[in-house]
Order: sequence, then structure tokens, then C-alpha cells
Amino acid sequence: MPKALKNILQYIVMILLTAGLLWFSLRGLKGENKMEFIWSGWEKSNKMWLMLMAVIAFISHAVRAERWRMLLMPSGNNIKLSSSFLSLMIGYLVNLAVPRGGEVSRCYNLYQLEDTPVEVSFGTVVVERIVDVLCLLIVIIIAFIVEWEKLIEFLSSLRAIPGSTGNNSTISLWIIIAFIGMLGLGFVAWRFRKNERLLKIIMGFKEGLLSIFRLKNKWLFIFYSLFIWFLYFVMSYCVIQAFETTSFLGFKAVLAVFALGAIAMAAPLPGGAGSYHVIVPKGMEVLFNLPSDDAVAFVFIFHAWQTVIMIAGGLVSLIISYSIIRWRKQPTK
Repeated sequence: MPKALKNILQYIVMILLTAGLLWFSLRGLKGENKMEFIWSGWEKSNKMWLMLMAVIAFISHAVRAERWRMLLMPSGNNIKLSSSFLSLMIGYLVNLAVPRGGEVSRCYNLYQLEDTPVEVSFGTVVVERIVDVLCLLIVIIIAFIVEWEKLIEFLSSLRAIPGSTGNNSTISLWIIIAFIGMLGLGFVAWRFRKNERLLKIIMGFKEGLLSIFRLKNKWLFIFYSLFIWFLYFVMSYCVIQAFETTSFLGFKAVLAVFALGAIAMAAPLPGGAGSYHVIVPKGMEVLFNLPSDDAVAFVFIFHAWQTVIMIAGGLVSLIISYSIIRWRKQPTK
């Protein structure tokens, strides 16, 4: 099967899966006017809290852009904060349409703005992802420590879902697949070991990956990483306070909802759509006895508001980047 056709089919399957999950989530709303119910929830929301959430979101993006800039410095790429921020926002915009496509697009945009080798910047993006996974694990551990009984109850409620329980044979299968994949990568590296272009890409990627070990201020990098996730938590708190149906939830509840949302957003779907709309409402219903209708409406508005912020920031960043790149390419007199 041609690679282009395979990619198209994968994208179609992903869109169908997202649509199916959204339909499954909306099915829980009573009555026929489901969109009207969600819209009425938006109209009743406290816009001050939502605007505060938007401000905090852009602050978190700015901190993330600075952290990315730090990772690129050891490789000799001293880029401007504005360039890393614009590229990051464009990456978020692309991710809404093509899951994980934003990682490549932001590296390419940074190359256009600062001549930073794509393979180097992509290596630093991989480092970012590893650090974010570690931060997510910390959030999950804290959430389980704080809300152990409720989260265990929630996980127990998922046992009825097909495929939710694992077994040793499944784990063994994934280990075998990973081992075969590593052998395949090793063979490719050996087969093309004399290919200069491939070697350049590999060395550049390695340069980006190793940048974390050559940071001048590792503690500042750790602080940025933890601060980013703290801001994400505050964003969740702001949105929960914006709705009368959820404003009674305390910090412990917000932490549990935040952990579930972070896990759902990690799914390879456009902007976490679908997975977020199924997991989080179910969690709010089981953990805190929130009516199903209110939980679904809250999640749809929360996710839509986040998406609007990303689209707005991404489009503005795209226009600014295009203007800068076009200006740079103009011949000097």
C-alpha cells in the first residue's frame, strides 16, 4: 500500500474514532436539544474565570517556550524567546488537525525563523516530551495519594469496558514488538551507516537529546517544568470555578479531574478530542456524584474554550511568523 494512501486511511480512522467518542459522550445528555443545553451552560458561566484561565494558558506557553530555548542553547542555537513562542503556538495549532504533527511543524517554523537545524530542535522536543511524561506521572501519583479511594473506585467502574484489563500475554506481546522494533532500527542504522545525510540527521537528533545533560542551570529547567504543570492545574481550577455546577469542588477534586484530563489529552487524537469527552465526564460522575448532563456540558465547554485559545494563538503566531520569514527573504538593496 502506498505510504500516502496509508496515511490518509489512518487519518480517516482517527477522525471516525474521534467522532464516535464525541457521539458516545453526547449520548449521555438528556433531550434532543443537546447543543442548546451546552450553550446554556456557556451563557451561565463566569467569564471572568474563563478569561483568567486564558491569560494563565498563555503564561504557561511562554514558560514552555523559554524552557525549549534553554534546551537549544547547549547546541549553540541561541534563539529568541519570540521565535520559540511563535513556533510553539503554531505547533499547538497543527496538533489540533494532525496529532503529533505539531512537533515537526514547530521545529520547521523555528528553522525558518532562526536557521536552527530541524533534527537538533526535534531532539529537544523529544526531551520535552520525556520530561512532560515524568511530570504527568508525578501528577497521577499525587492524585492517587490525595484521592486514593475515589480513584480506585473510578478504575473499578472501568472494568466492564472491554480491553480495560491487561494480562501477562499482552505485556509480553508488547515487549516482543518493542524488541523487534529496536532490531529494525538497528538494522536501518547499520544499512545506511555511510549515508552522509542520514548520519547528519542522526547526529543532530543525538545533539538535541543530549542537550539536557549540558544545561548550565538544570535546577531552573526543573523549576520551569514543574511550574508549567502547576499552571495547567491552576487553569483547570479556574474553569471549574467558572461554573456553578462544579464550583463546589475543592482542590483535591480539581487535582483528580486534572490528572484524568491530562491522561485523556495524551491520546493520539486531534487535541485530545473524544478521549477527553469520555474519560473526564465519567470521572466527575463517579468520583463526585456530578449529574451526567452537567459533567458532559462542562467538559465540552472546557475543551472548546481551550481549543479556541489555541486556534487564536496559533493563527496570530502563523501570521506573524509568515511576515517575519517573508521579510527576511526580501533581497537587500
